[in-house]
Amino acid sequence: MKAYVFQADAARDRLIRGIGDLAAAQGFSRVVVGISGGKDSSVTAALCARALGKENVYGVLLPDGEQRDIGDSQRVCACLGIRTRTVNIRAMHRALTDALSAEEGFSLPFSRESDINVPPRLRMTALRYITQALGARLAGTGNLSEMTVGYCTKDGDTSCDFSVLGALTSVEVVQVGLTMEELPRDLVLKTPADGLSGRSDEERLGIAYGDIHAYIRRGTCGNPETDEKIRKKERAALHKRRLPLTLDPFGA
Repeated sequence: MKAYVFQADAARDRLIRGIGDLAAAQGFSRVVVGISGGKDSSVTAALCARALGKENVYGVLLPDGEQRDIGDSQRVCACLGIRTRTVNIRAMHRALTDALSAEEGFSLPFSRESDINVPPRLRMTALRYITQALGARLAGTGNLSEMTVGYCTKDGDTSCDFSVLGALTSVEVVQVGLTMEELPRDLVLKTPADGLSGRSDEERLGIAYGDIHAYIRRGTCGNPETDEKIRKKERAALHKRRLPLTLDPFGA
């Protein structure tokens, strides 16, 4: 079997051409990117800016109340020279929580996991509104590693008009980002975290991104127990990577 060799420069250039080709084919010139200040959204915005021009990229910051690292989001937008706007979703989050807490009908137990997934879905609602108002397309920021193990929010960050990094692992996104001199190096190398639970992504997953990368590209990370852990997450996340299952009422 031929060894897998990743060429970050070539991958970067193909993605830039791909964005330009898609824009030409579909007849759009503007894109919206949700900016978190992490590597995925930073690299996505940088690729779109190179492909379409910085004046055609709209970076939207979506804090839920106070965001300690919002300066990182502001900095990447400034470094890229893209248009930017901040929409705080705290009021929307509180309104939904209050509505669900109302004593009407059957009662709902508090679910920490459900609450953690509210902000990504509210952010997507805001991003879709802005994207449609601008006559733009929404660029997805998720990577292959997170999609493989389901570390994403259904109807939240999984929703987009086209996925820029969906074929790259988390490790490869970093490598591409390091080839782009307009991006602050510390943001490309920033430890990924959801900004909600207080833990890093790897701590929440219980799996290192390097192991997920090796599993995807080589078929194994070298540890059978970790491989099986990844496989279980991969199977459980199928519903996030496919269109909704449609039941067949006409079968035998």
